[in-house]
Amino acid sequence: MHSVVAAGFAVPGWVVSALLGVVMFGMGLATRLEDFKIVFSRPKDVAVGCAAQFTIMPALAFALSRLFGLDEALAVGVVLVGCCPGGTASNVMTYLAKGDLALSVGMTGVSTLLAPVLTPLLTLILAGKTVEVDAAGMFVGILWVVVLPIALGLVAKRLFPRATERAVRFMPMVSSVAIAVIIAIVVAANARRLLDGGFAVAAVVVLHNMCGLALGYLLAAALRLSEPKRRALCIEVGMQNSGLAASLAAAYFAAYPMAAVPGAIFSVWHNISGAFVARLFARRGVPASDTRE
Repeated sequence: MHSVVAAGFAVPGWVVSALLGVVMFGMGLATRLEDFKIVFSRPKDVAVGCAAQFTIMPALAFALSRLFGLDEALAVGVVLVGCCPGGTASNVMTYLAKGDLALSVGMTGVSTLLAPVLTPLLTLILAGKTVEVDAAGMFVGILWVVVLPIALGLVAKRLFPRATERAVRFMPMVSSVAIAVIIAIVVAANARRLLDGGFAVAAVVVLHNMCGLALGYLLAAALRLSEPKRRALCIEVGMQNSGLAASLAAAYFAAYPMAAVPGAIFSVWHNISGAFVARLFARRGVPASDTRE
């Protein structure tokens, strides 16, 4: 496993992956098997949402990287963000926005299960011509860092319900700290490079997120989905598991240290934009016709 040099110290690459594993384990503890019932009761909604997730964000990542002329390291980092599944923060924002929380949770779960296949495949298609992409390695890595911890969380919840019920109360704080440490490691390792090209990549990250939010909502509106569903798609499409993107960049693109930077920036920014959009939606309220769905 490669190392990440931060603040003069070599941080083993597995540290970043382990921190993300902690976040995913927390997701497993907070997940209920009932959350996946929506896949069978409303398969069309989930299918539309996941299709949007894995088409809009990757396409935007590729287009914006080309438009801004990002170098290959930053471009593959942006593409990684776009090809990742939704993150758990989107569920919180959807709840605050008075959106369809069941749809949001279902989309997050399904897109996460699809990630071991789709994230490496899409990254290979979009970035494989400019950098070497170890798709098979990424497949195994996502299984270890994402799917296995979630599965362990589900098993722990089943075997130790009382203990996990208490632990779940602290997991949001633990997850926030873990993501903050990942960001700190990535930023510290690339501080000097950020001074040279930080503005361009920050602009791309902001546009990537904002366009994803807008297109998610517009697609749902074009399909004449209810307002709560529109809000769920808006937030779910626009907010990515960017911690996974940073982890994959550190593990599989060590030759391009800056590849982890877009994921780190996205992790900070999408929580700001998500909270802002959720507040706007909440202030608008939900039409009475939609609340009866």
